[in-house]
Amino acid sequence: MDSAPLSPAPNPPPATVGKRRRGPRLRHIAALIALLLAATDAAAATPPGAPSLGAHTLLGQSEGQGTSPAVSTPIDTQASGSSLLVLVGSYASNDAAPTDTYGNRWTQLGDSAYFRGYENRFSARAYVATEAKGGPDHRISIAKPGYAAGELSAPFVEIRHAGVLQAVAQNYPAPSLTDKLERRWHLLAGGDSSATLTSGKVTTTGPATLVAVWWGDSRALKMTAVPNHGFKLIDQWLDLPPNSAVQCAVAVKQVDGPGTWDVSWTSAPAQGAILWLFAFQARP
Repeated sequence: MDSAPLSPAPNPPPATVGKRRRGPRLRHIAALIALLLAATDAAAATPPGAPSLGAHTLLGQSEGQGTSPAVSTPIDTQASGSSLLVLVGSYASNDAAPTDTYGNRWTQLGDSAYFRGYENRFSARAYVATEAKGGPDHRISIAKPGYAAGELSAPFVEIRHAGVLQAVAQNYPAPSLTDKLERRWHLLAGGDSSATLTSGKVTTTGPATLVAVWWGDSRALKMTAVPNHGFKLIDQWLDLPPNSAVQCAVAVKQVDGPGTWDVSWTSAPAQGAILWLFAFQARP
């Protein structure tokens, strides 16, 4: 049978098509703008990072085996925003300040401390570089003008997000009379004794990284040094070679806010020790 031809359906008006496409697009753009504004507000409200332990190492040279300069193994430090701490225990005549591969300026903290019982031939000293430059393969170098082959120990510690050395305490306690009597008794009995020595106090005003350093003065070659109050050992040289070296231990603790802090070290055998305690904070 014949049928009448069908007429094609009319196209939708152009204005209708345009409206359908533009609406979802505008809503999508508005959502993106809202997300960007929220992210910007959140970033502005986020406080700067709290200080924390960064890279660290301990440079050690034994007696008669040293070289000048003494050079540390490399560590990878932040390009900026860190404080760097170096301590040196060595012959007092090897009293040069450290240098480093990124040309930081090092400031000595106080005077050198001389070990008892060695006729002022040995000392320990501390240096800091705040808001330091850093990067990969970061090394320290210490010249030894007095006795190049002499023993030397030098902790090198990075504290990240730390523009301020808020406080530092240094003291040199000796074993008590009880510790000394106990040590003598243990020596006669063929055993060993211990002594507990407490650092000075530091006060913080906010989150901080505390760094404690112990320098024993015993002539023993094998010893222990254990901190309390939640400090964790990060580097130590306490099992010394037969030709001797400078014993050293480094410990760190994170604190969340204001307070006054110290640390006690228990060492065996009983001995005196030069003690440092540092508190690093972010710049306000």
